[in-house]
Parts: sequence; C-alpha cells; structure tokens
Amino acid sequence: MSERPISPLRQRMIEDMSVRNFVEKTKSDYVRHVKSLAAFLGRSPDTATPEDLRRFQLDQTKSGVRPPTVNGSVAALRFFFTVTLDRPEMARHLTFVHEPRRVPIVMSPDEVARFLESAPGPKWKAALSAAYGAGLRVSEAVALKVSDVDSQRMLLRIEQGKGRKDRHAMLSPQLLELLRDWYRIARPPVWLFPGQNPVNHITARQFARVVYDTAAAAEIKKRVSPHTLRHSFATHLLEQNIDIRVIQVLLGHAKLESTALYTRVATNTIRAVMSPLDRLTPIHSKKEDPPK
Repeated sequence: MSERPISPLRQRMIEDMSVRNFVEKTKSDYVRHVKSLAAFLGRSPDTATPEDLRRFQLDQTKSGVRPPTVNGSVAALRFFFTVTLDRPEMARHLTFVHEPRRVPIVMSPDEVARFLESAPGPKWKAALSAAYGAGLRVSEAVALKVSDVDSQRMLLRIEQGKGRKDRHAMLSPQLLELLRDWYRIARPPVWLFPGQNPVNHITARQFARVVYDTAAAAEIKKRVSPHTLRHSFATHLLEQNIDIRVIQVLLGHAKLESTALYTRVATNTIRAVMSPLDRLTPIHSKKEDPPK
C-alpha cells in the first residue's frame, strides 16, 4: 500500500522549516496543527480568513483544549501564514493564551531515596538516578551515550539539549558508580540505556511508564512524573544554598526566571531567611502601669 503523496503546500512548509533547521518533532507538531485547522475548515488552510481563525480559536476554547496546545497551535499557524504563505497580516488574528505557572511537585530527599531503591533493576536505577542526580530532562536522560560520561572531569555531556544547545551536566561520584555498575553488566556499545533493539535508546514513553510504576512501588502519594526528578534536583540544590545562577547553568535554562520558579517550593530556604521584623529592637506589647 503506497503512502499518500504530500501536497505541494505541506511540502513547501516542511521545506521552510528545514531551511530554518527546525528539529523533526517541531516539524511534525507544526504540520499537525495546520492539519487541525484544515479539518476544522473543511478546506485547504491557505484559504482561511481572519474570521475563520477567530472561530477556530473559539472552538478550541469551547472544546477544552489546554493552553500549551493552543499556544503550540498559534506558533505553528503564525509560521504557516507569515513564512509559508507570506501573509503576515494573518498572524495578528491569532492569540496566545496565558498559562498560569503552577508550583512544581517536588519529592523530599527521603522520597527520592525510596523511589530510586524501588527502581526495577540496575538499568532503570541508573537511568532514574541520572535524571535526578544531574537534573536532566527526559529527552536528555534517555539519549545519553557511553561516550558522554567524562569521569576525568566528572561531567556528563548533553548533546543537543533544549534549544539544540550542547551543555555539560554534573556527574556525582555516586551516579558514576551506578553508571559503572550498569555498564559492567550490559556493556552497551553506544547508547548508555539501549532499548529492546540496541540500535535505539530507550524512549521517553518507556521512561515515563517506569517512573509511574516505580512511584507506585515506593508508595509515594504525590503525582510523580519524569519531570518531577528534575524539579526535585533543582529544589534540593536551592535548599542546600547553592547559588541560583549555578543551578540555572546546571539545568540549562536560558532565562533566570525559569530557575527562580523553584524558590517557591524551596521550603528550607524560606524558613532560613530572617524576617526584617526580627532585626528590629524587640517589640513588646504596651502594658499599662500598675496602679499606685
């Protein structure tokens, strides 16, 4: 069975994204969002009018589409109309949705210890420990290569992290031992954590499934996700009084405000701050003089 040919319009959009060096996931997401507009219209998306875009976003809102998806759709359609169709005036009819920033869920150090002890075998114990111990994103943890472990400088090389930037993450002595234990068992040739087919690494979906199962096995009641390990890493460093700008570098954040989110959950840091009230001369409630 042959695949349906790609339309000239879609091909042009893909080429426009390729010229700008978009990663494959972004290309796929952008094409999917434009297809959603076409499905809503029932005709080619290049025929859309400003009123069509208004109705499309209204339909997304009424359908309960979450803000991240809506904003992803806006980014894709703005690219489609501005770059591929050369109709930049259409972009102003697409509105980003404000998404309130929630306080991230963080495990306590004791919960992290229980979690890692409950990992199903040395491979996953090493992989989960890498995500927590180096503060890695899921995409970074699953794609680690054997050659990325620099035991001389105690660093992990992260290739093409978020924003397609290379960086270094910390490699603690305990994490190094866990990685060495796993390496001695499996001798992986390329990927540190190979999948069922050693040609590929484990997937983010596999990683997430193991995280959920491990949290359940450790009887952790919080809603633990793969990113919880990264959140916990940053928060625990902040509670150890590590400079927030150092944590920013370790996490690979482009903006300090992204890292500053963790100050809202670093309870030890909050408790350790002395209130300016306590620096004043002791204030006593005014008492009436005793009767003479």
